[in-house]
Amino acid sequence: MSKRPTAAGEQRVCVARIGAPHGVRGDVKLWSFTSDPLAVADYGELETKDGTRCLEIEMLRPAKDFLVAHFRGIADRGAAERLRNVELYIPRDRLPPIEAEDEFYVADLVGLAAFDPGGVRIGDVVSVLNYGAGDLLELKRHDARETVLVPFTEVNVPRVDVAGGRVVIDLPVEVEPDDEDRT
Repeated sequence: MSKRPTAAGEQRVCVARIGAPHGVRGDVKLWSFTSDPLAVADYGELETKDGTRCLEIEMLRPAKDFLVAHFRGIADRGAAERLRNVELYIPRDRLPPIEAEDEFYVADLVGLAAFDPGGVRIGDVVSVLNYGAGDLLELKRHDARETVLVPFTEVNVPRVDVAGGRVVIDLPVEVEPDDEDRT
């Protein structure tokens, strides 16, 4: 395990999350967020969210609903337990370039300006979440104090223009502002 401070302004992408220990020799359950789950091992050192620790995968194998990973320097269950729920990141520039015009990385959605289908700016995408039933865009609306979650489907998000810095969101009726919200 090494330490490397994250450079200021460096864009990073979360590629995995460590789960519970798996056995007594330092192995952990790992959830990969890469399109090919085993490809997470191809990115070299993975950084913690705060950028103060780097972990290198020594062994990776598929299990039933997760991967089993062993990180260099993690030799027992106690050390593995201390890694539980740690998210792992890589610098954005380590990701392969996108070749198709209509494809993008989910991380590229964060920060996009959100417009309704009529072209009125309604807010900004502040995060992309997934609780197991599909991706959700967290939208910070300009007309409300709280954020709303919008299913990331073609119906609700008919257009994504990463290069243009914008996304079109057709808000579901249940998250449209009431007259009371506009006062």
